[in-house]
Amino acid sequence: MEELRPLDWLDVEDIGIALFDAEPELDPLSVRFTELRDMVIALPGFRGAKERCNEKILEAIQMAWFEEAQEA
Repeated sequence: MEELRPLDWLDVEDIGIALFDAEPELDPLSVRFTELRDMVIALPGFRGAKERCNEKILEAIQMAWFEEAQEA
């Protein structure tokens, strides 16, 4: 079994992929930032501190997730 690399807030592309893998039917643009923050924190291997998160990072994660969904 492949071991997951720890994720942090700046791993936006990897987080976007992980969110798409976890919720392929969910529209990323329908997720509020507070929900998105909690979803990211709940990802396996995520090690980022909650207080290091901000709106700019969440927006980048949401767009990475959206782009992953569009490519699927």
